[in-house]
Amino acid sequence: MDSYYVNKNAQPSGDHEVHKSSCNRLPELQNRMYLGTFSTCAEAVREAKKTYPTADGCYYCIPACNKG
Repeated sequence: MDSYYVNKNAQPSGDHEVHKSSCNRLPELQNRMYLGTFSTCAEAVREAKKTYPTADGCYYCIPACNKG
């Protein structure tokens, strides 16, 4: 299980990126919201979409959940 965060700031595309806690592109502390611990990135993205409907997985740390 991994811990996940979502970036409070949208990317230029409008997406709010979801990251694993180990990601080297994790947003600064003040710019991220803790989502919880999940078995899969899909679960983490679903949780993020409750707050940010345009949430998407980080291309670098969870490419399986990145829709581009």
